[in-house]
Amino acid sequence: MPIFTKTTERVPCTVEVSHRFEELSAHVRFDDGSVVHPGDVVEVLGPEIMAPFGEVVCENREAVITRASGLERWWTRMTGDAEFMELCEFSFSGEPLEVRP
Repeated sequence: MPIFTKTTERVPCTVEVSHRFEELSAHVRFDDGSVVHPGDVVEVLGPEIMAPFGEVVCENREAVITRASGLERWWTRMTGDAEFMELCEFSFSGEPLEVRP
């Protein structure tokens, strides 16, 4: 793994977008078994995928994985826990927002 340089890979992938009452999600599976590590960036190529309400859409695409350098991977591991804790400060509830004048 290079310490200062990034590398890129083009891999086949399957994108699944769910737009149902029970689930609103999007998942990418790399068809060749590639694994994403801390600091890596994934870009799925092609037009936006829109699933109509109540449906799940699956499409085969190509993804570009930009591998983090060794230094970036180390930095992501060292600071990742702190960034995760920022996410924990937020919560979602089913209660309506109260608007005050």
